Amino acid sequence: MLLGNKPSTVTFGDSPSRNPFAVIFYFAIIALAVMTVSRLGLAFLYADRISEADGWLHLFTQGLRVDFASLCWAFGIAALGTALFSGDHLVGRVWNWVLRIWLVALLWLVVFLEASTPSFLEEYGFRPNRLYVEYLIYPKEVFSMLWTSRKLEMILSGVITVLTLWAGWHLSGKFTSKLSFPKWHWRPVLAILVIAVSLLGARSTLGHRPLNPALVSFSSDPLVNSLVVNSNYSLFFAIKQMSGEKDASNVYSSMPTQDIIDIVRQESGRPASAFVSESIPTLTYNEASYQGKPKNLVIILQESMGAQYVGSLGGLPLTPNIDELSKEGWFFDNLYATGTRSVRGIEAVVTGFTPTPAAAVVKLGKSQTGFFSLAEFLADKGYSTQFIYGGESHFDNMRSFFLGNGFTEIVDQDDYPNPAYVASWGVSDEDLLFRAHEEFEQKHQQGQPFFSLVFTSTNHEPYDYPEGRIEPYEEPAFTVKNAVKYADYAVGEFFKKAKQADYWKDTVFVIVADHDNRVGGNNLVPIPRFRIPGLIIGGGVEPKLDERVVSQIDMGPTLLSLIGASGNYPMLGRDLTKQPQDWPGRALMQYGQNFGLMEGNQVTMLQPQGPAETYTYERDTEQLTSLPVDEQQAERALAWILWGSHAYNNYLYKSQDSTSELSESSQVLAK
Repeated sequence: MLLGNKPSTVTFGDSPSRNPFAVIFYFAIIALAVMTVSRLGLAFLYADRISEADGWLHLFTQGLRVDFASLCWAFGIAALGTALFSGDHLVGRVWNWVLRIWLVALLWLVVFLEASTPSFLEEYGFRPNRLYVEYLIYPKEVFSMLWTSRKLEMILSGVITVLTLWAGWHLSGKFTSKLSFPKWHWRPVLAILVIAVSLLGARSTLGHRPLNPALVSFSSDPLVNSLVVNSNYSLFFAIKQMSGEKDASNVYSSMPTQDIIDIVRQESGRPASAFVSESIPTLTYNEASYQGKPKNLVIILQESMGAQYVGSLGGLPLTPNIDELSKEGWFFDNLYATGTRSVRGIEAVVTGFTPTPAAAVVKLGKSQTGFFSLAEFLADKGYSTQFIYGGESHFDNMRSFFLGNGFTEIVDQDDYPNPAYVASWGVSDEDLLFRAHEEFEQKHQQGQPFFSLVFTSTNHEPYDYPEGRIEPYEEPAFTVKNAVKYADYAVGEFFKKAKQADYWKDTVFVIVADHDNRVGGNNLVPIPRFRIPGLIIGGGVEPKLDERVVSQIDMGPTLLSLIGASGNYPMLGRDLTKQPQDWPGRALMQYGQNFGLMEGNQVTMLQPQGPAETYTYERDTEQLTSLPVDEQQAERALAWILWGSHAYNNYLYKSQDSTSELSESSQVLAK
């Protein structure tokens, strides 16, 4: 019998023989000790940076948490196999060998990665990440470089490998001899217990989202954040991230790189003289339209608020406050989101990056530091940069991405001492916006120019909000339409306060949605569901209705121009203060793996390995009428979608030639 025992086998409690799980426990303790000692050594190596971040307690408490989660993933599989297959029979003896190999391999991986971490940190400023495996496709060049420059480390790695494998095999043999095994009827109970402990330990939280690097990030110093995790976790999380990196040329078709660059440069609307770098193809110098004292900038990113819910855009009468405010500022009648997820909206509005068929850059490995953002640009000009959120900032990797790319302060759910209401996704929008108001007043009193990204969350399923604030549009209370109405109420209450504050005249605000709610349709790209509200108000902004087709990627350049922030940046969006009113406009829309380029009322859509399709789009009726394929527009669409992948893969989206994720040696290898 597979799980049965010989009559002579001693069961638990009847013999001093070893528990078959003991070997797993001993190896896990050894691995934990290795990771702890490694973190302790690295902490002293970088003590000044940890002290500057005030991170000693966080480093070791959260580091232990990550280590325990890593061990649950790695050794939980071994424990489950032992619960099911161990025994004094053929399958049990085979499993015993498999178990020994598994444990020795795990121990070697932990020891080897931690031992190689100091050199990797010295070279790249992070624990082992994607670069650790990326260059395995260049074994000759890599090992030649390492042997030349790091001969001692290479020799030590060989010695460490031999010693670890020998010691691990010896210990595993000792600990897997003279075992006692549980009876068959205990096996299901043990298996369920192992699964429960492993999953809970690996998840490391009972919250909405499991453990990830963003959850334990706390500093604007990426190196300090990387010390919190262990090198195994860092490496395998990076490998997991790489699975989201679809290259657009593999999804659509290819185009010569220079053609891509030529087209997107032309489509940016900037003269050739504005491009200031050959190594960063889209880097341009941009002179701000406003030339007075630089103003503060506040972006209020509204969760899931499509045009269909905004009365002043022809939608449902759910936004009386935004409708009224739209008469007081620069209101966009034809603004389109680049995608269907919050991270895609963040990508477009905060970094100006063009959409791709891959995951948004907020979640990808190569963009976690050294990637252009408005925060990085304004921080270099002396601005305080802040992300204010009502929920858990590690969601969708936001915390890691922001801290690595220019944001120096983060306010999230734990920073609200007495919230009026806590919903499923965090504190209510009124708590969020009132806290933002307090932050702005404090910054202004300190004479500190500030850039703040304020991200709402009420308008997200299950759409819970504090009752008694609005008259519900429909019953039952907690529906998307009522949530939109409450979100609008909170915005209205915030602006009542802001208009009376001293910071009002010195601040430019934009209210813009990240995307519509539940985007869908029967077209390659459901264009009506990409239309969103956008309003720029405050600080001397003249009221006007803008009927041009506008993309989220145009927000960044326009806002910098309005606050008086001139300089170099790689954004390809247009500064709308400098575009003629008769410019028809254009918008980029990524829907799954389909891509749409709309120019005026004509749109060409690309699909994976399929033909392009061209239509006219009638906004009032939301109808598409098929046209013969516009080959030139299709070529422009292809260039737009290929540019994002090319820029991301080659670290080209940054604001200075000297900023790079790669060292000089790795740049040579990457070519």
